[in-house]
Amino acid sequence: MKRRAVFLDRDGVINRAVVCGGTPHPPGSALELEILGGVPESLAALKRQGFLLIVVTNQPDVARGIVGAGTVDRIHAQLRAQLPLDGILSCFHDDDACDCRKPKPGLLLRAAREYGIDLKSSFMVGDRWRDMEAGARAGCATLFIDHRYAERQPDACDHRVQSLAEAGAIILAQRKPAALRPPSGVKIGT
Repeated sequence: MKRRAVFLDRDGVINRAVVCGGTPHPPGSALELEILGGVPESLAALKRQGFLLIVVTNQPDVARGIVGAGTVDRIHAQLRAQLPLDGILSCFHDDDACDCRKPKPGLLLRAAREYGIDLKSSFMVGDRWRDMEAGARAGCATLFIDHRYAERQPDACDHRVQSLAEAGAIILAQRKPAALRPPSGVKIGT
């Protein structure tokens, strides 16, 4: 039997993003990591309802030489120690040629294979247009946390919220996750 999951972007969703010039960036070290308010409680509530919790994150600063993969590993180890996460999948590439860099759905598809996830009854929560497009391409319902960044907004999402706590409440209130998805044929980005 396939399982339901909540896919989570990392920076700006479960931990505070470093915002410079209206654009979010990841913390530069595990010491800078700050889990956002309400996140532990929201994830625990989702976990109690049987959702797998999978982080899917673009981390191109590794390819750019800004941070090392070891730094990202330490941040992820800290997140795993503090939150009930089932997995963390990362794309370290700096271009869109790979299939794992959001907005492509590669990370979600990989997680579906590895964890036995039913994508159509799962959710993607993110704070950038790339997250919404990746979730939609994978067949998940999408919830956009709108931090009002000075960058491209998603072309479409199922729900626009202010926090993971709000997104979690919407997910938990759904009897049939498919009810959140847009009608077939709705175009999500290019």
